[in-house]
Amino acid sequence: MNYSEVPEPVIEFAPKTYVCKRAMAGPLVLDGRIGKPFWDAAAWTGDFVDIEGDVRPKPGKRTRAKMLWDDDYFYVAAEMEEDEIWATLTERDSVIFHDNDFEIFIDPDGDSHLYYEFEINALNTVWDLLLIKPYRDGGPPVNGWDIRGLRTAVHIDGGLNDPSAKNRLWSVEVALPWAALRECAPEGRPPVPGEFWRVNFSRVEWQVEVQDGRYVKKTNPETGKPYPEDNWVWSPQGIVNMHYPELWGYVVFADEGVDEGGGSAGFPLPQDEYVKWELRRLYYRQRNHHARFGRFTAELTELVSAEEMNAFGIRPKVEAAGGRFEISAAASDGKGIFYIREDGKLWKERS
Repeated sequence: MNYSEVPEPVIEFAPKTYVCKRAMAGPLVLDGRIGKPFWDAAAWTGDFVDIEGDVRPKPGKRTRAKMLWDDDYFYVAAEMEEDEIWATLTERDSVIFHDNDFEIFIDPDGDSHLYYEFEINALNTVWDLLLIKPYRDGGPPVNGWDIRGLRTAVHIDGGLNDPSAKNRLWSVEVALPWAALRECAPEGRPPVPGEFWRVNFSRVEWQVEVQDGRYVKKTNPETGKPYPEDNWVWSPQGIVNMHYPELWGYVVFADEGVDEGGGSAGFPLPQDEYVKWELRRLYYRQRNHHARFGRFTAELTELVSAEEMNAFGIRPKVEAAGGRFEISAAASDGKGIFYIREDGKLWKERS
């Protein structure tokens, strides 16, 4: 197999975190409106930022989200300031990000394989798919997979596809049933209180202008194609690519009656997450080594300089043979070993 280069994100490892409380205000009647008692217990996330992080300007339009959970659903709400509310796609499983959209990404066990992607536009058209593994690792996406029992709603404060309207925002509510999400979850079950899942959100925003009374994408006269879309996210990726699940945020599920503070305040990451990140960095470098030299290496010194090694938080063991490699490091408490291999899968074995 030919292993292509995997760009190493230029970003400090500091994913956003959120305490997801239990929904206590009765069943959710979805209408896309967030200002109702059901959502009162949920804190807003911080405002979304550019996907690349602080190296790019802050978005000119505010986006923020809320999360809750109960025995049946993982609930997500998002609010997007917008003076140009439009959408064109009406068929389920269309490539929704060709419109402005809101997107949800979920990796239940944090191994970067078998994760979910969900997209919705202002017409309440959705695209849900299962990723076997990231595109960088060969994918593939399973477009035929559907979230059975999915419930969604959109609210528009303004007018849809109407440039003359006084547009202020559009908002969405999504109820994702555990019965579908448990498929890729640890032990095939919903989360239990105190566990966290890896989650991120993205908003795609295209530049548009008004022609003949309707919105159309602005075209770059030099290329004859629309200008690239903006990608605004909850937890920055450091690269224009959402399919780096190891950089998504952390959502911990809190038990009912437990007040663990505002979601925006978050929580400290377990030390093992930093061990995993160091293994990820070595995975990027092994893949890039193969792209340059046509082979993986068993020599750590070919991946990490002596100066860098002093700053590394792990003492890894590197093995490579043919078209495969495996890198391992001890868990932070010494009770187990983490492994990562050439296709990016990361797992733990008890010692």
